[in-house]
Amino acid sequence: MIKVQNLSKNYGPFQALKDVSFSVDGEQIVGFLGPNGAGKTTTMRILTCFMPASSGKVTIAGYDVFKQSREVRKRIGYLPENIPLYTEMTVSRYLTYMAKIRDVPRQQIKNRLDIVIESCGLVERRNQIIGQLSRGFRQRVGLAQAMIHDPQVLILDEPTSGLDPRQIVEIRELIKTLGKERTILFSTHILSEASMTCERLLIISKGKITGDVFLSDGRAVSNQPFKNGDSTSASNNIEKDDTSVTTLAVKVSGATTEEVLDVLKDIPQVISVEYTTTDSDEKFQVCYNAEVDIRANVAKSIIERGWDLLEMCPDEVRLEELFLTLTSESSV
Repeated sequence: MIKVQNLSKNYGPFQALKDVSFSVDGEQIVGFLGPNGAGKTTTMRILTCFMPASSGKVTIAGYDVFKQSREVRKRIGYLPENIPLYTEMTVSRYLTYMAKIRDVPRQQIKNRLDIVIESCGLVERRNQIIGQLSRGFRQRVGLAQAMIHDPQVLILDEPTSGLDPRQIVEIRELIKTLGKERTILFSTHILSEASMTCERLLIISKGKITGDVFLSDGRAVSNQPFKNGDSTSASNNIEKDDTSVTTLAVKVSGATTEEVLDVLKDIPQVISVEYTTTDSDEKFQVCYNAEVDIRANVAKSIIERGWDLLEMCPDEVRLEELFLTLTSESSV
C-alpha cells in the first residue's frame, strides 16, 4: 500500500532524510518511531503530498506521490501534528465542509458524516462548536476529517501529543479499531504509545531508517536475532525476507557450542542459530518460521543426544533497549 524507495530531503546543506526505504502492506498499524528531529514529520509531509522530496520515489496504492498527487490524495487521510480545525464551526458543519473539499459525492455526504461521527465517538458533540471542545475531542474531530472520504490509508503525525492519560487511552483504542480496515502509519517519539498500539515499528534516527521491528503483545519480536554481546552463528539456506520469523531462546549444557549449533540448524524450518554471551547470560537464539511450532523438535534433538535442556522460551527483546540501540550514534 505504501512503498518508499531511496527517499532523501535536503534543506540547503542540511540533509533531513538520507536514502529512506520501507514498505507497508495491508491492514497494518505501523509506528514511525524516532527521537525529536529524526525526520518523522518530514517523511509524513512528503507522503501526503505537502512537500516535495529532493530525490527518491514514493507510491501509495500504486500511485506516484510526485506525479499523481491528486490520485494519492483521494486515497489518504492525513492528521497533521497541528490539526487544521475551524474553531468557529460546529463539528458536523466542519466535517460536511471537509467532505465537499474531498469531493465526496453530495448524495453520500450525510452517510459518511454519520459513519465518521459514530466511529470517532462524536455523536454527543456533533452540534457543538469546535472551539468549545477539549483537546481530546478536537483530536477526534481531526481523525474524523481524515476519514471523511473513506481513505485506504491513514497517516497520523503525533496523534496523542498533548493529551491527558484518559484521552491518550481513548485515541489509542480508536486507532486500533480503525486499523482493522485500513493501513495506518503514525509517527510518535513516545515508545510506550507505539508498543501499545502498533504491530510493527519503523525506527528512524537522524534521517535514516535504523530498524524494522515486529511486535507481539507489545513486545519486540525482530526478524533479525538481537545481538547483545559476543556471538557465534550458523544458518541454513532459507531466505529471511521471504518468511515470517520469530526467535526462540535455548539454553543447553553437556555439549560444545559447535555441536549444538550443528544440531539446531538442521531442524526443519530453522532459519539461523546464533550463540550469544553476555556478562550475565549465554544462550542459543533459534530464528525460525513463525508459522510452525518447532519446540518439540528442538527438545527432542537435544534430549536424545543426552544433553541437558536448561531453558527454552520465546526470545523477547526489551523494547527500550532495542530502541536505544537503534537510535544510537553507532547505528546511524
